[in-house]
Amino acid sequence: MKRPVWLLLTLILALALGACATPAAPAPEGAPAAQEGAAPAQEGAQAGTGGVAEIHVAWPYAVPPNGHFNTWVTNGMTLGIYQSLMEPPLFMYMWADGSWMPLAGTEWQWLDDTTLQVKLPEGAQWSDGTPYTSQDVVNTFLVSRLLNQAVWRFINDVTAVDDTTVNFTLNEPSSTVPRRILRETYIRASSVYGEWAERVQELVDAGKTPDDEEWKSLLQEFNEFRPDDMVVLGPYKIDKSSITESQMILNKVETSFMADWVHFDRIVNYNGETPTITPLVLAKEVDYATHGFPPATERQFIEEGIRIIRAPLYSGPALYFNHKIHPFELKEFRQALAYAIDRDENGFVSLAESGRRQVYMSGISDNLLPNWVAPEAIEQLNHYDFDREKAEQILTDLGFTRDSDGVWLDDTGARMEFELTAPAEFADWSAAAENLAEQLTAFGIKTTFRGVNFQQHPVDVDQGNFQLAIRGWGAGNPHPHFAYNFNFRTHNQQLGGEGNPDLPGMYFNLQQNTDVAGELDLGALTDAAGSGNDVEQQKADITTLALAYNELLPQIPLWERYGNNPVPSVRVTGWPEDGDPVYLNGPYADPFTTVLILNGTLRPAQ
Repeated sequence: MKRPVWLLLTLILALALGACATPAAPAPEGAPAAQEGAAPAQEGAQAGTGGVAEIHVAWPYAVPPNGHFNTWVTNGMTLGIYQSLMEPPLFMYMWADGSWMPLAGTEWQWLDDTTLQVKLPEGAQWSDGTPYTSQDVVNTFLVSRLLNQAVWRFINDVTAVDDTTVNFTLNEPSSTVPRRILRETYIRASSVYGEWAERVQELVDAGKTPDDEEWKSLLQEFNEFRPDDMVVLGPYKIDKSSITESQMILNKVETSFMADWVHFDRIVNYNGETPTITPLVLAKEVDYATHGFPPATERQFIEEGIRIIRAPLYSGPALYFNHKIHPFELKEFRQALAYAIDRDENGFVSLAESGRRQVYMSGISDNLLPNWVAPEAIEQLNHYDFDREKAEQILTDLGFTRDSDGVWLDDTGARMEFELTAPAEFADWSAAAENLAEQLTAFGIKTTFRGVNFQQHPVDVDQGNFQLAIRGWGAGNPHPHFAYNFNFRTHNQQLGGEGNPDLPGMYFNLQQNTDVAGELDLGALTDAAGSGNDVEQQKADITTLALAYNELLPQIPLWERYGNNPVPSVRVTGWPEDGDPVYLNGPYADPFTTVLILNGTLRPAQ
């Protein structure tokens, strides 16, 4: 669904509500600290039914039997940014100061350059009553290994030292791997997944790898595994009897060691994408939503007195090319299109103030760039400012011509008519696609927009079944390695293994000859940029990646998205004032709302 510290970022936020008068109660002992400067909260519970304190949120899910409780695989009920409330990671990263908020872990340290040790809370238990121990962490990472997740490119062993201590052994020193270990892997219960972990360990002990048939067979079997229910460590659990097409309820787990951290008895989650959720926000039935609301809808929210929180996402939509189709494989053609598209217009019609044109076109957020790339290198980056005359000159130099209707003919004489797809339910991406199709058609590249179901669309792109598509660029992570890894690999011959012929994605060759740096292996350079502890070397690699991306444009970043998240404040109080450091976490990367629920800042209103 939705889609990255930037201490230099100036947040753009609108229409703050007045602060409540009653001071906030202190967070429970042992809970993560609430944010400084948070709006005071009121005591007491307003509630949903029968005095039950509720917060209403919105995140789409697949209804059973399609939806299920194997949260590792497609259609598992993770509920996106709310998964941490059920199956928390070890820690949550706080972007403002680089600190780590304890969740399923309590503290961590380096024992040496390649050994990271994590301590776990004592006496914690899962919702089924089984104890939470280091074996749960080990088993979680074994299942992650079965799925060939990225973290296993950087670690080679996970060991239980004792019941509350886990050691992670890295392949080599790295400054980025802690985030993959501590934040990006949600811890699951051994009572559900322990048997699978044991079978993975047996394969590892036998010297098997993801290329072996035994491994592939176990992976296929696991992908079909459907537990009867979810076992959680966090303070909330889905009531499976409550799941309908329109909503589900997450009840508070009183036995969770996190139960005293939170102030809501239950969470009501509404199902659906933007068209479904919009009337619920207007009716103030939803207390917080992350959907991409179009400008006209946002104006309605503001007119109704609904506050809009604008926190950065450090990513956004991009125009993807199927590089197997001529002339998309030509960087000059992609550069011409970058000039031909008015990205300011595209961002505004999609998200108004929350859709901001990418200026430096480096593949990472403009807000992140100064932290990693020297000013003299930034000056070399082409802005691709809107200039259709320049775009036309590039195409003419390539030998392209126009027919009598003004439509471009490529250098083989083929008429340039293409289909552009985007997830139909994503209002912001659909608006971007519709506007983009109109702009390209006006420029002479006849483009037809077709909306595709949001669950099917990434499947089509991964399988290479598209011509032009809108998918994401960038990543919600303070280290650029993750953005480049996403840009080059997520929809490009990576799912299921490097070079998987069944999942070619955009067919972009990572071996490229560039003007700025000669021959480059973009995959190897991306890995190098995230490896080791030499930050200066990482900056040098990231600079090369930024310059190469700016030249090659494997996809064209259209704009960077800022949240336009409505908070009606009917059932919930305590939202921090605009500019609070917690908003640097963004809506999706270490999401600020999840932080505010877990640290007790958000409370029931009177």
